[in-house]
Amino acid sequence: MFDDIARDIAAIRLPRWGRVVRADGPVPWLVVDNEGVPVEPIRQYLTDFVARDTSKGSVRSYAYVLMRWWRWLRALGVEWDKATPVEVRDLVLWLQQERKPRQAPRTASAATAGTVNSITRKQHLGDGYEPRTIRHSNAVVRAFYAFWIDDAGAGPLINPVQLDRRHRARRPHAHHNPLAPFRPEGKIRYNPKVPKRRPREMPDNCWKDVFGGLRSNRDRALLSMDISCAARASELLGVRGVDLDWGDQLVRVTRKGTEAEQWLPASEESFTWLHLYLADLGEPLDPNDPIWWTLRRRDHGDGLRRQPLNYEALRAVWRRVNAVLGTNWTMHDLRHTASLRMSRDESLSMKDVQVILGHAHLATTADVYTVEDEVQVIRRVQRHLAEREHRAQQPPPVASAYDATDLDVLFGRKLS
Repeated sequence: MFDDIARDIAAIRLPRWGRVVRADGPVPWLVVDNEGVPVEPIRQYLTDFVARDTSKGSVRSYAYVLMRWWRWLRALGVEWDKATPVEVRDLVLWLQQERKPRQAPRTASAATAGTVNSITRKQHLGDGYEPRTIRHSNAVVRAFYAFWIDDAGAGPLINPVQLDRRHRARRPHAHHNPLAPFRPEGKIRYNPKVPKRRPREMPDNCWKDVFGGLRSNRDRALLSMDISCAARASELLGVRGVDLDWGDQLVRVTRKGTEAEQWLPASEESFTWLHLYLADLGEPLDPNDPIWWTLRRRDHGDGLRRQPLNYEALRAVWRRVNAVLGTNWTMHDLRHTASLRMSRDESLSMKDVQVILGHAHLATTADVYTVEDEVQVIRRVQRHLAEREHRAQQPPPVASAYDATDLDVLFGRKLS
């Protein structure tokens, strides 16, 4: 009944309204308007979201999605509690054809945006919104309205982010296995399809090139530790002095999702580079301080000091290396590389790999990393084709039932 609303999607421009800011109190991030006043419906939802033991990174991500939703509604002139499925549909159409806003225009990466790198065979980030971003946006907006409709008893009469009607005919959990956990039923109506991506492994020769392009012992220690223990970048950046076991060569990380602490084995080489890096600092670190610091001292009002290495500074390390090598490797490629190496080791079970990666379910590890190496598959097929061609060029063998002397008589050869 809402399909009679027609809009010129390409002509819509989002207003530069509001911003996401840090906040004191239980909610670490809030969406505020142009006067700096928190948007109350979003604040109340994020308060409930935080109370469900949610990480700060997820709160920040949800805040940005809801700010974009508020901007979209302001551009359409629709109040948040009057939104319908048409506004969600039009937002999906707009995101599929719109370019992402940037603080500064692209320079060196303008020519490579959306293309495939010839060395890594990975696609460069494009200027548009990826299908995963659109699906995440739909999920956040649906959860926001589910809170206001089901829990608070306010908002519109129906959730504007609807499930696909084709999945409503069957009874939910009609054939559910009582030994398996219940999973959410239904598919969001306007979710775009996401192609399944294979984990990208960094070949040994490419790893040597990357390692040779690093400028400091800090970067060598950080990257060699990551490719050996398969930790996430955010987990490794949070390591402190007390999280290192030099005797057993273990590093303790705080898992991204569960916030649980876990000891991971790292290579002897990574601890050697770590020792050289800490010696380069020239000053002892408190055991509770982070071990990864910027190499340059900067003045932030309290004198020249090193700052803890954050994710943006780590990305700068990769930008420098990729610029030299002409590649587009990322920190997460090292995690994939370590995971694939472990999954192919006959001395390690898939359960061992799951524990090291910190996956909640063994099926997640098996589904992602029990894949054939594409390069090895291509080589085996090429050998198969070469052998077929070689066999086709060989004369057919003589049947075992014939005597060689009989063939000599048949073809007029002189008998010995």
